[in-house]
Amino acid sequence: MTTAAAPAQPHILLVEDDEVIREATRMALERYGFPVTTAADGLEGLEAFHAVRPDLLLLDVMLPLLDGVGLCRRIREESQLPILMMSARTDPVDVVSGLEAGADDYVVKPFESAVLVARIRTVLRRIRVAPAPAAASPAVLSSPSSPSSPFPPSSASPDSPAAPVAPSPAPSPTHAVRNFDGLQVDTDSMEVRVDGRLVPLTPTELRLLLEFTAAPGIVLERSTLLERVWDYEWGADTRVVDVHVQRLRAKIGSGRIETVRGFGYKLRRPA
Repeated sequence: MTTAAAPAQPHILLVEDDEVIREATRMALERYGFPVTTAADGLEGLEAFHAVRPDLLLLDVMLPLLDGVGLCRRIREESQLPILMMSARTDPVDVVSGLEAGADDYVVKPFESAVLVARIRTVLRRIRVAPAPAAASPAVLSSPSSPSSPFPPSSASPDSPAAPVAPSPAPSPTHAVRNFDGLQVDTDSMEVRVDGRLVPLTPTELRLLLEFTAAPGIVLERSTLLERVWDYEWGADTRVVDVHVQRLRAKIGSGRIETVRGFGYKLRRPA
């Protein structure tokens, strides 16, 4: 396990058994300012995850000792951090298996470093929705920075002087708790409950659910969901949507999201 110096950027754990690909990817990410910890197999990756607690996991599907799908599933048992899988174009079954295990997205090898970084930043942007401060506006949360740019808006340095503390704001007029026959979504705290039980969702699953609950009974096409949730304006793989809907159904109830064959999905309206 090797760890690079840590600038003020999200820390990435890269798990890849091919040394050439691993080192080339590490150097490319470091050129973009990301601190990177690397691991050469699944068990080493699991150990590194517990040691460094990264902000994003980037892993290959095919790994020795513990494969990428197994590693993804193990980490999902204790963390909702963003996970990006790497796969060869000839492994569609592995891609679906990775998504079903809890990965947020995948990138096809070989890839250009700029494409990988853009995909990483897109996945990281989804973290904004979970959880949000009580005074945050849900409208802002559902409108990420322009998808045409791979870079998120700049933020203040941690060393910048603190802004004056304003009086506690009144409850936001946009605050709402969306209720759907036992499914409850609080758009301020970004908490989801089913029959009163708190349900942990990944940032991607939460953004997907927010889209459905904002338009109950309305059919949302896969291309629309890819654009709104994954920030893709081009023809991405719709299996990403299908697997995430499947995962969301398993958590909130299989009958809440209906498949409209040939079009997309819709959230069932309360009776």
